[in-house]
Amino acid sequence: MVETIQWTEAGVVMIDQTRLPREEEYVTCHDYREVAEAIRSMVIRGAPAIGVAAAMGVAIGVLNADPSRLDAEFETICATLAATRPTAVNLFWAIDRMKKLYSGIRACPIDEIRRRLVEEAQQIRLEDIAINEAIGRQGAPLVPDGKTVLTHCNAGALATAGYGTALGVVRAAIASGKHIDVFADETRPFLQGARLTVWELQHDGIAATLITDNMAGHFLKSGRIGCVVVGADRIAANGDVANKIGTYTVAVLARENGVPFYVAAPVSTLDLSLSSGDQIPIEQRPASEVTHVFGVPVAPEGVRVENPAFDVTPHRYVDAIVTERGVARAPYTESLARLVVC
Repeated sequence: MVETIQWTEAGVVMIDQTRLPREEEYVTCHDYREVAEAIRSMVIRGAPAIGVAAAMGVAIGVLNADPSRLDAEFETICATLAATRPTAVNLFWAIDRMKKLYSGIRACPIDEIRRRLVEEAQQIRLEDIAINEAIGRQGAPLVPDGKTVLTHCNAGALATAGYGTALGVVRAAIASGKHIDVFADETRPFLQGARLTVWELQHDGIAATLITDNMAGHFLKSGRIGCVVVGADRIAANGDVANKIGTYTVAVLARENGVPFYVAAPVSTLDLSLSSGDQIPIEQRPASEVTHVFGVPVAPEGVRVENPAFDVTPHRYVDAIVTERGVARAPYTESLARLVVC
């Protein structure tokens, strides 16, 4: 399985997801600013993965910081990483975890502070892989045998430290002996489904079929699709789910055709401070992602563009939210709260 991100002596190494599937190239970030730019430019993407990257960014930032002004530099490091992408709550969860550790050890010798922060970042990565495997085990029973799973965007190993959330459910279902295949929406405009999900599934020998986004309704109506499984970037207390733009459309089409719609995400993606998805900030991406494909213009010059990176699927379209601690169902205000405290 592909290694999305690793801590090495040379720096934070991550696969460059902007170059897939044409080139499998890894980049090494030597300081926190390079990590921040990798997150911002989507060299690394996916809510759990950018959480791991942010933790490693904090750690490498402190390795290079001036010990005589460490408190001020630590705040700058965290603020820089937090400003990269606004929607995925895992980014802020990981930074807050590193802040909490730092506040408890800031009076220690600098070598110990650095060692402890590096260890914490590495631990977050290991925990993420274990959490994704647990999500897979929780979600596998929901997947019908002998059917096709439809997914949108990429919520696999590439979007996490390894194994994946939505694709983790697929992997676990196959490991349990179920005979399934995957339909992947292309996921315009950044083509995460076409470039990443299909590449990842082929890499692991899992049967995958690529479809354009506007084909989803056709296949959901056909009876071939047994369920939809997607990831999430932030989930509000009422079960509203922010995920890659186009997810809401798929959820509505799934409900219209009686196909279960499942969300797979770690508990760290829950943001119970928000009562509904209306409060989730939606990142706006550059217009060039819509007007160009791999640098080639596909729209008239000067056209006005809107490019929200995410949409919010209302909880009424979500049949279940699969986490490492269990499967939540409506009413989500109760079931999600129980998962957080357990």
